[in-house]
Amino acid sequence: MIYLDNNATTALDPDVLEEMIPYLTQSYGNASSIQHKPGRIASAAVVKARQQIATSLHASEKEIFFNSGATEAINTVIKGVFALYSGKGKHIITSATEHKAVLACCEYLQKKGAEITYVHTDSNGMIDTNALADLIRPDTILVALMAANNESGVIHPIEEIATITREKNSLFFCDATQYVGKVPLNLEKTMIDILCFSAHKFHGPKGAGALYIRRKSRPTQIETLIHGGKQEQGFRGGTYNVPAIVGMGKALELAVSDLTCQQKISDLRDLLENRILTEIPDTEVIASAVSRIANTSNITFRHTKATEIMSRLTDIAISAGSACVSGDRDPSHVLKAMHRSDEEAFCSLRFSLSRYTTEEEIKETVAKLRTVVCQIREQSPVWQLYKDGLLD
Repeated sequence: MIYLDNNATTALDPDVLEEMIPYLTQSYGNASSIQHKPGRIASAAVVKARQQIATSLHASEKEIFFNSGATEAINTVIKGVFALYSGKGKHIITSATEHKAVLACCEYLQKKGAEITYVHTDSNGMIDTNALADLIRPDTILVALMAANNESGVIHPIEEIATITREKNSLFFCDATQYVGKVPLNLEKTMIDILCFSAHKFHGPKGAGALYIRRKSRPTQIETLIHGGKQEQGFRGGTYNVPAIVGMGKALELAVSDLTCQQKISDLRDLLENRILTEIPDTEVIASAVSRIANTSNITFRHTKATEIMSRLTDIAISAGSACVSGDRDPSHVLKAMHRSDEEAFCSLRFSLSRYTTEEEIKETVAKLRTVVCQIREQSPVWQLYKDGLLD
């Protein structure tokens, strides 16, 4: 199996697994039970992982809060900010290209009285920062915009967005799920107020994530949503998932220590795109003109349904969009927000590489893809109409 769906999830790094195993077997104490040795061993492991993450992101350990992943974090932040700051205002700004977790939270809060504004994105999916600045009002309590898009790979100008929101006295929440571990990030210098990520996007375990909440220069507060014990400074109750937290700390440390591998991944992504464009007619790389994370390519195969391509590529794992909405029959909301037609959205595939992807896998993927696309088109009356000039 050739695995090119790494924006959905990544393989667990063997070194990460090795780090986790002791806490799945012998050292199984509760990290909050520090009155005995097993608990203290578990607690020390959590402390170490927090240090690894803080160091990797140039943050303070007190600014790192563990949770189950980005979806929990997004719900916690958007709903928690609204609960705490709705006395100041009820205006939230986001974009139509955000992850469904962000959009669903905003839709939920809209029913509770929030006013949601969607900042304009261009045909490349880029945020219009001038428009963003104009949209922020005195009653804007939160700007929720991602660092890198999970479907297109487009990187947003998060430093500029952070500067704008700070000048306008609004909070900036950044979903960095596809960004952390792939792009250098210094949270001490970048004035982001809140940021989230998930371990399984950078070869860590599933079910582990973290929130960065700024405590320096402009301390940020969020209403607690998960009440219980005093874990995470009382912010998020619940028993620590020690093995997963340990794995996340190790995985991020490994990813950040070898960011140079992103150049190799970028080269393979370029090879994939160039070969597809050269060998398969009527194809287009989406957002190729702007900065993207190194591993991601979204390609449209004109009048050739993505689902049909995938059904025939049984030994290659690719995606027709976000894994979280892959069961939807609607066209990708991201591509629609990038002013693509339903037809283009239904005919687009996402390829997402990792540090384990090889050149041989890329070449084999293109060869098999070329064969499958040709077969589908030869059997398609729609394709024949297009070739006869009767269809755009």
